[in-house]
Amino acid sequence: MAGFYHVARLGSFTRAAGVTFRTQSALTQQVKSLEEELGCQLFERIGKRKLLLTPAGQKYFEFAETVLAKYESLVEDLNELKGVQKGQLKIAAPFTTLYHFLPHTLEIYAQKYPWVEISLLDRSQQNVVELVRNGDVDFGITLESIVPKHFSKVRLGTVESVLLVPVGHLLAGMERVTLRQIAQYPLILPPDSSEYAARRKLEDLFRKDRLEYRIAIESSNVELSSLYVEIGLGISFATVVRDLPILTQRKLQFISLDHYFPPEYLAIMFRKDKVLPAFKSAFVNMILGG
Repeated sequence: MAGFYHVARLGSFTRAAGVTFRTQSALTQQVKSLEEELGCQLFERIGKRKLLLTPAGQKYFEFAETVLAKYESLVEDLNELKGVQKGQLKIAAPFTTLYHFLPHTLEIYAQKYPWVEISLLDRSQQNVVELVRNGDVDFGITLESIVPKHFSKVRLGTVESVLLVPVGHLLAGMERVTLRQIAQYPLILPPDSSEYAARRKLEDLFRKDRLEYRIAIESSNVELSSLYVEIGLGISFATVVRDLPILTQRKLQFISLDHYFPPEYLAIMFRKDKVLPAFKSAFVNMILGG
C-alpha cells in the first residue's frame, strides 16, 4: 500500500523508489500485484514517463492515504500511552522564517523532546501550502492571507513590507517614499514567478502609474538581497516581522511601505483533520511563547 501511495503522490516510480528506499522494479512489481489482487487497473500510463490514476486508482489512493495517516496517528498514540514523546515533526516555511523565526524555539524544543525527529523544509509560500495540503508536513508557516479557509491556522505576528536601503542612502531619511522615487534606483526583486505575489503587485503599481524601472537583481532570498543592497547594487523589498532582530548586523535602513502594502500576519497552518499528539501541540504552544 505504501509503495502505491508514494508512486501516486509523486507521479513517478523513479521518485517513489528514492523515497521508499526500494528499487524501481520492486515497486513496479508491487503495483502490478496489487492491480491483480484488486482486479482493476490503478494507473494509466501515458507515454514513457507520465502516470495518471484511473478512477479506481483514485479511490484506492484516497483509501491508502487515510489508512497510512491513521497508522501514523496510532503509532504516536501508542507512544503516548507508554509515556514516550516520540515521532516526527515536519515543518515547511520560507528560508527567512526558518532562519530568523524558528532557531531559538527549535533549540528549546529539541532539548525538551529529544526523541522527536525534526525535519525542516525550505520552500516558497505557495509550496508550503501544498505540502500541508498533501500531508507531507505537519505544519507550514506562511502569510495568513494565503492560508486556505479549510485549514486551521494560528496567528504568530505582524509582517510588514519594507524597502531596504543602505545606510546613508538618499531615501534613508524619509518616513514615506513614493513609487516614483523608488523607480529611480536599480531594484532587487523576487523572481518573476507566480509564487511571488508581492512582485506582481509591485509591478502592477508601477504600470498603473506608468513608471519605468530597472531590475538589477532577482533574488528570492532576503539574506542575499540585503547583502547586495548593503554594497550598493540596488534597493530591495522585503517582508519582515518587526519584533525580530532581523538583519540587525547589516548596514541597512528599513523604510515602511504600509501605504502601498497593508501589514499582514505570519501564521502557522495545519490540516483540520489531523489530531495532534502532545509533542506536536507542544511545538505550537512553544512557538506562541507558551
